[in-house]
Amino acid sequence: MSIEQALVERSSNQCELCSATDNLSVYEVPPVTETHSDKCIYTCQTCKDQVESNIDITPTHWHCLNDSMWSQVPAVQVVAYRMLSRLAADNGWAQDALDMIYLEEDTLAWAKVALAEDDDIKHVDSNGVILQAGDTVTLIKDLDVKGSSLTAKRGTAVRNIGLTSNPEHIEGRVDGQRIVILTKFVKK
Repeated sequence: MSIEQALVERSSNQCELCSATDNLSVYEVPPVTETHSDKCIYTCQTCKDQVESNIDITPTHWHCLNDSMWSQVPAVQVVAYRMLSRLAADNGWAQDALDMIYLEEDTLAWAKVALAEDDDIKHVDSNGVILQAGDTVTLIKDLDVKGSSLTAKRGTAVRNIGLTSNPEHIEGRVDGQRIVILTKFVKK
C-alpha cells in the first residue's frame, strides 16, 4: 500500500486538519528523515500552503485546529501544535487551544524542532533583560488599552506572558483581558 493510499484510508479522504474534501495531497511533516505514512498528513492545498509559509495565514481558517488538535495521529498533532504556536501571538483563541493541547514527550520534541528556528527573535524589557514565554512582568507606565475603556495601571503584574513574532510586543492578561503590550513599558 502506498503512503497516499494509507493516508486516504486513515483520513477517510478528508484533510486531517480542516476536513476539506477537495484538492488533497500528502504533506511530509519536517524534519523528514524517512518517508512513512506516520510522518505525513493528508491535507488540502489551503492548509498545505499556509503550513509551508509564514505569510498569508488566514486565522479564521485555522479554527479547525480546535478539533484536529485532539487527533490520535502524532503527525497531525505536530502540525496543529506548530500552527497554534504561530497563531497564538495574535489570536487569543489559539493561545487558549495551545494551553490545552497535550502531546507525548517525543511528539512535543518533534513539534518544537521547527519552532526552534524562530527562536532568533529576542524580546527585551525596558532594562534590556531578555523575556521568555511564561515570565511575569510589571508595567512601568499607565497604558490605555485600545478598543476598550480599560487602563492598565503602572505596577500591574502581568503573569504568564506570551511572545509574539514582533520583538517589541508581548501578550498578557490584564483584568481578564488579553492585550498586546510594548516591551519598552514593562520590566521583569
